[in-house]
Parts: sequence; structure tokens; C-alpha cells
Amino acid sequence: MIRGLYTAASGMVMEQTRNDTIANNLANVNTTGYKKDVAVFRTFPEMLLWRLTDADKSQGKAADQAPKPALIGSIGTGVRVDGILQVHKLGPLRQTGAPLDLALGGEGFYAISTPQGERYTRNGSFSLDGEGYIVTTEGRRVLGRRGAIQVQGKDVQVDAQGGVRVDGRLVDNLKIVDFADRGRLIKEGDSLFAGDQPVNLTPDRIKVLQGYQEQSNVNSVSELVNMITAMRSYEANQKAIQAEDQLLDKAVNEVGRV
Repeated sequence: MIRGLYTAASGMVMEQTRNDTIANNLANVNTTGYKKDVAVFRTFPEMLLWRLTDADKSQGKAADQAPKPALIGSIGTGVRVDGILQVHKLGPLRQTGAPLDLALGGEGFYAISTPQGERYTRNGSFSLDGEGYIVTTEGRRVLGRRGAIQVQGKDVQVDAQGGVRVDGRLVDNLKIVDFADRGRLIKEGDSLFAGDQPVNLTPDRIKVLQGYQEQSNVNSVSELVNMITAMRSYEANQKAIQAEDQLLDKAVNEVGRV
């Protein structure tokens, strides 16, 4: 019975983590360039149960050999959180017409300069600061292949390969990178990722769409359904703990009473 308490409790912890992940996804359903998270779980090792008092006599054995205990089957011992998986599926594109709204129609991340070092984002909602640098909504400078990109002119055009032209003159190319294992990227807030060993994408792998924004890849309807499922599973484990508690109460206070 004690094992049942631990098993149900681990299920409640799992569902709480899943519910927190879903809630965070729903909170960012309108965040440009947001990539949804999925909680991943792993079961504890299963246990085989044998009925010792009722040996399996169906197997033919020698006369001097005792029959084996009867196999009942396996029983689960609970689950644990194995990690939070990021889903880097492309989100829907929304046309805005703004010259510094840039969406990546394929793979890659924009490189951003931050006080903590170079960071990466899919959020291409950019603007100009007071000094003419292209910056994110939080004021962090967008990097090109030669450093932060400064615009001195009126007409800004960005081609499909990330080339930034001001009044027809090529200023720089956006620094667009990717990673061999995107699962190792770490979310740091403000749509920024931290990652090691970025690889600069070649022009044939870059697809920049000027005047578009990549929306969050969270499907609000699916997430709400998942949240309801998680809550029902949490309640089921909660009732299992209550049932185990009642059994323990009877075992202690009634079964052993003379």
C-alpha cells in the first residue's frame, strides 16, 4: 500500500509539471516567434510479481524439483520528469507590411547582442533605436556578419538571403545561424535562446520574408484539451492516494484489532 502512495504521488507531480508547461504555452500564444514546450516523462523500472503461495504446476519438472512460483505480471512504480522538449516547428506567418518585420520562412535564428553575450531568436519584430541600429523590441542590437547593423538612410530593404540594403546600398547581411542539436538550446526569456557552437547558414538555406512576422506555434485549442487531460489525470491520482489512505486506516485500526 505504501508503494501505491508513492506511485500515485509521482503521477501527481508529473501532471503538475505538464500543466505548468501547458499554462506557459498558453501564456505565450500571441508571442512572436515563440516555440512551444512539451514535458517528457519516463517510467521507473517495472516490478515482476510472483504468487509464492500458489506455485505454477503446469510446467513439467523433474520429481526432485519444486515447481516455480506463479507469475502474476508486472506493476509500475511511478514516473519522473525526463525533461522539457522544445518543438521548433515553423509557426504561421502574418503579413504586417512593416519593413523591419522579418520572418524566417525556414530554419535558422537571428543573432542578437546582449550583455551576457550572443543570443539567438526567431522573433523578427525589429525596429530602429535612436542611433539608427536595428534592435529587438527590448532594445538589443541585431547582429550582421560584420557586427551590429546600423541604418543611415530612409529606404530599408531586406532580401531573401538576409542582405540589408539602405537606399539601394548593401550595408550588411543578417547573421543567421542554426545548431546541430536544437534540443540543447536554453530559453532565457524575451524570446531569446542560449546555445553553443552556432553554425552560420549559407545563403541557399536562408529564407527571410520582409514585412512578415512568425507567430507562436502554439495551438490554443490543442493546449486546452491537453490541460483538461492533465487535470483529470491529476484528480485520478489524487483519488488513488485517498483510497490508499483509507486502506491503511483500516489495516491499522480495524484489521489488527482483536
